[in-house]
Amino acid sequence: MPPPSPAPVQRRESAAQKGPRAAEIERVAGRVEDGLRITPEEGLLLHDHADLATLGRLADLVRWRKHPDARVTYIVDRNLNPTNVCITDCGFCAFYRRPKHEESYVLSREVIHQKMDELAALGGRQVLMQGGHHPYLKSDWWCDLLADLRARYPEINLHALSAPEIDHLSRLEKRPVELVIQDLMAAGLGSVPGAGAEMLVERVRRIIAPKKTSTDRWLEVHRRVHEAGLRSSATMMFAHVETGAERIEHLERLRAQQDETGGFTAFACWTMQPDGVPEQHLYPERATPGTYLRVQALSRIYLDNFDNVQTSYVTQGLKMAQITLRFGCNDFGGTMMEENVVSAAGCMNLSPIEAIEKQIERAGFAPRRRNSWYGIVDERHDGPTFPRSREEAATHAAARSPRSEVRA
Repeated sequence: MPPPSPAPVQRRESAAQKGPRAAEIERVAGRVEDGLRITPEEGLLLHDHADLATLGRLADLVRWRKHPDARVTYIVDRNLNPTNVCITDCGFCAFYRRPKHEESYVLSREVIHQKMDELAALGGRQVLMQGGHHPYLKSDWWCDLLADLRARYPEINLHALSAPEIDHLSRLEKRPVELVIQDLMAAGLGSVPGAGAEMLVERVRRIIAPKKTSTDRWLEVHRRVHEAGLRSSATMMFAHVETGAERIEHLERLRAQQDETGGFTAFACWTMQPDGVPEQHLYPERATPGTYLRVQALSRIYLDNFDNVQTSYVTQGLKMAQITLRFGCNDFGGTMMEENVVSAAGCMNLSPIEAIEKQIERAGFAPRRRNSWYGIVDERHDGPTFPRSREEAATHAAARSPRSEVRA
């Protein structure tokens, strides 16, 4: 049985403003304007029928409500992929290689140090480290690496290992994920990236990533991360085989978990990059800028309990990222000195710090550097830096509540 059709794209403004659903759209818009939470049904109404200008206006309103200062943050960081070996065989990933493939690799410590030295020289504050589901690199390998980097580069936060990777380590070692997280934290893990979420809908995951961690398990790992006192981010990759209702389902799962734990620092979304991926035949053409703006704005409206929403200039380019600063985004993400995953699919839009700051200023905002927990670490900032560390950031609901018992 074929999957449902992809989510509908941008509607004409006149149809939304004058059509039969105009009054209902106006009612839902009024709820957003009043600071009220919208339901999944109302979110789908906006997704399917609101015009792009209305979505942008509402998202911008929410953004200013949460961040009344005219400031856009970013972090000086880099991606570092210690290995490209993975056994989950995701059909949308052009980066990974199977074990023993001639292009597979595991970086030497010397190469990793060289990359970290380059980041430190630029005043970097974060390294995003993800590899894949390597069948032989267990948590002791990662702990040794984290401890080494933590000792050598104490100013650089180790933002590493997505939920599926942590779950993979738990399964490899046949021990509770809580214990894996404890060991990683003791070694120096500072925060967890939101990668691997793709679309938190099982129908979709069975098509695009059948071997990867399930929706419930992705959320469970982040729950345990938050309970341990770490913050993490959340993501969504869209515009492939999902429907509009499934996009809303993804956002609803994230919003519900944030209500519970409060541990997500930010949300970022991007469109599927289909060029050259192993199962390119399953995916539609690359989504239009209008589709990206539509979902980006809706995400800011729907995720009312997320403080920060990042743009995705790496996949969309600097000019589109500048536009998203008026479609709900308050953060430019990372400078990402290196990027290997989306670039493997023919998408490469890395830019130097100066270009990022120029785009922020041209949009009418003041650029400010931050750390992984959204504390401002910029010499132009005249206020305190808070939070300054993972310990100061661990003030969310899950970290304050009694810890759950580690399950055997």
